[in-house]
Amino acid sequence: MMMATIELEKAPSTMSLYYRAVTGKKAGKMQGDTLPTIKANLKGVCADLKKLNQYRKVCGFPVSGSLPVTYPHILAFPLHMEILVNPLFPFPLLGLVHVKNEITQYRAIGNQEVLDIECELTGPEAVSKGLEFSILTRVSVGGKLVWESTSTNLYRTKQGASGAKEEKKKSDTFSADNMVYWDVPENTGRRYAKVSGDSNLIHLYAVTAKLFGFPRAIAHGMWNKAHVIGALDEQLPNGPFRVSVAFKLPVFLPSEVQFLYANTGDTIEFRVKDKKGEKPHLSGTIQAL
Repeated sequence: MMMATIELEKAPSTMSLYYRAVTGKKAGKMQGDTLPTIKANLKGVCADLKKLNQYRKVCGFPVSGSLPVTYPHILAFPLHMEILVNPLFPFPLLGLVHVKNEITQYRAIGNQEVLDIECELTGPEAVSKGLEFSILTRVSVGGKLVWESTSTNLYRTKQGASGAKEEKKKSDTFSADNMVYWDVPENTGRRYAKVSGDSNLIHLYAVTAKLFGFPRAIAHGMWNKAHVIGALDEQLPNGPFRVSVAFKLPVFLPSEVQFLYANTGDTIEFRVKDKKGEKPHLSGTIQAL
């Protein structure tokens, strides 16, 4: 089995990684049914307070408090990119679809704590639309695990994937206790790209999104998730908790959307839908552990 471990001394520039994604050569198809083992590690990571404050503003988090639960994903994003542009990774970066993201926070993280980040590629799993694979991320402080996540992406194939299990559509029985409308401005993708380093062209401008078949730019899925958690900040569990989301239809920019949620105590369930409440953009839960 092909393997690669990338030991980084500092976080690479995401723009340089996107350049490598466009110009680099891939090893080709998978060998067998599994992806190569690719890992990326970076020690001694500390959030830049200026960038962190900008992130809070863009995503709607309070201006003070512990590190937003989604922010370690931002710190780990360059490592994810290193894995995806590695020559051993067989799929092209542009065109991958982020379909699910699960974050588990074991304790609150201070804004200036020094973090060690480890990322690892796993999968794939055959699904009706192609192949899904994940990047596992673990964040430690002083050797103790404080945060981890699973980011699942889809590589579409024309005929789907052989051996894919039939996916039964389940009716959504969710009933909201609260609903508010959000205005999502046209520049949301550019603002989030600036604070996250994720400058995928589908998020920036209508003209660049059209190159990939979208009529307008679309909001980042992780902005959508972060915005939900920021809105629910006062209701988050005090101890360890897990935030799981599934990304559905894209949010075209600009848009007005519905944010709906129900808090049952140990669990907060939520949805983001279009203005009429008909088309789903995101669904998820926050679960106390």
